[in-house]
Amino acid sequence: MNTLAYDGTAMLGRQLRRMRNNPGLLILTQSMPVSMLLFFGYVFGSALAMPGAEYRSFLVPGLLVATAAGGIMTGMFQAAQDTHRGVTDRFRTLPMSRAAVPLGQAAADLVVTAAGTVSFLLVGLAVGWRVEGGALDAVGAFGLLLLFRFAATWIGIFLGLLTRSEEAAGQLGGATFLLPLLSNAYIPAEGLPDWLRTAAEWNPISAVTTALRDLFGNAPVPESAAWPVVHPVAGSLAWCAVLLAVFVPLAVRRYALGER
Repeated sequence: MNTLAYDGTAMLGRQLRRMRNNPGLLILTQSMPVSMLLFFGYVFGSALAMPGAEYRSFLVPGLLVATAAGGIMTGMFQAAQDTHRGVTDRFRTLPMSRAAVPLGQAAADLVVTAAGTVSFLLVGLAVGWRVEGGALDAVGAFGLLLLFRFAATWIGIFLGLLTRSEEAAGQLGGATFLLPLLSNAYIPAEGLPDWLRTAAEWNPISAVTTALRDLFGNAPVPESAAWPVVHPVAGSLAWCAVLLAVFVPLAVRRYALGER
């Protein structure tokens, strides 16, 4: 455990320096959620039944979770990039814990996400979003969001190690933009056709989004929905536990095996 902590911290520092040396990607990933908030909030909001300010309050938690789900794309691309360029193979020859490299990548992504979330929330406050619940609930929402991002990043790391190609990771990562569209992140799921509503409510993004809206006090929990949405905090924790239990061992094993 001490070896993993030491090696993981070293890999965390390496990933943070890597992000610092690539400011263009960092600026893009941090500014995209703000751009989407302004676009969806003022363009789509005018076409929905919700008034503009009410829709923006509804939208902010959804965009937070959609951005957290983007950890699949960033984790996949960074893991595939290191693998494609032979960096992962060089790390594998060093006497370090096999979990240190993927853990360092996931931890660094979490640090950057936490910093970016603060700036996004400030923009949300500027466009009318407010925390209507208690302070402890808001802290819990922030922690739940980061936990979901951590789980999503491990999915991406595994897929990146599996594809071993920057091009393939980029193409596959683009498909992750569909995930929030099949959820309640942008619009209420109640108005969807029955089969699509069922798929949306069992999407982990829907559970986490509903949990954030409930904890922030932005929207009530639906009374008639799938279990993860009716019990959003428990459902979100269950989804995160399942994703971590599945993809952390898979990612570490894939890293340890290399090309075998």
